[in-house]
Amino acid sequence: MELSAIRVHRTGGPEVMIWEKVHVPSPGPGEVRVRHTAVGLNFLDTYFRSGLYPTPLPFVPGAEAAGVVDELGEGVTTFRKGERVVYAGSTGSYAQARVIAAENLVRMPDDVDDRTAAAVLLQGLTARFLIKDVYPVKSGEFILVHAAAGGVGTLLCQWASALGAQVIGTVSSDEKAKIAASNGCLYPIVHGREDFVARVAEITGGKKLKVVYDSTGRDTFSRSLDCLMPMGLMVVFGQSSGPIDPLEINLLGRKGSLVLTRPMLPDFMRGAGRLQQTADELFEALRRGILRVVVNKTYDLREAATAHRDLEERRTTGSIVFDVPATDV
Repeated sequence: MELSAIRVHRTGGPEVMIWEKVHVPSPGPGEVRVRHTAVGLNFLDTYFRSGLYPTPLPFVPGAEAAGVVDELGEGVTTFRKGERVVYAGSTGSYAQARVIAAENLVRMPDDVDDRTAAAVLLQGLTARFLIKDVYPVKSGEFILVHAAAGGVGTLLCQWASALGAQVIGTVSSDEKAKIAASNGCLYPIVHGREDFVARVAEITGGKKLKVVYDSTGRDTFSRSLDCLMPMGLMVVFGQSSGPIDPLEINLLGRKGSLVLTRPMLPDFMRGAGRLQQTADELFEALRRGILRVVVNKTYDLREAATAHRDLEERRTTGSIVFDVPATDV
């Protein structure tokens, strides 16, 4: 089958993404071919495009999409043709269709639309495993969320707030401070104007924090360590400002026997039925109003370069979705 996709033949800036014809094969044993209807945009996509996360060239970027089962491979009995599905966590979504292992698919409930599913699965599962698996957030405790107005950041604020946590969040502007506040962040801090280390100490009465969630990386990492109480946990799950400088490991000891982790979502999704189970928990959180997903911006998939520029230049907030053209016209 000949369709179109965004492909990267050399790593670099947004301009390296090219819309071109690709061959989409029939699925093999245990695989499914999915026709995409909506594709999620995540900062993770820029890491692969730039070469920060190496992957063989050429490749189709994108880690998340919703669509319809188009063809089943041999032995696949868990899905049926025409069924609505969504997936997250593997490159290849910036395309009209793709083949993927059936075990990586999630069945979409009828009350969740395609755009919402494509916007929320990866970011929502990330928020969930960060506050429930990596560090189980408890009612009444303070936590710090960097990039609190971003896609994962807003969901982290919402879910942690629903669990009773008191959320402190950093943002880059007053406008984003309002967005963070509307999503459950009790103490938005505009970095560049406010010292977040001093504000954390002030807000917590000098006790500091048991956990910091940091997707920003280079610009926030070292000072975030100063926000932690002894034996506190530093959770790094992204690096939107660039890679973190090499760490002298004894620094963690000197700052109070701190613990550092760089968790990856796929490692927490292992086990039969685990992915669908946690996705169902995510969809239930949407149903109950614990999570509210607002798709603030949509782009045509052919505008992927523009979308990446807007994301990297911090001109976006919340969730962003690509609409997939049915034809190339």
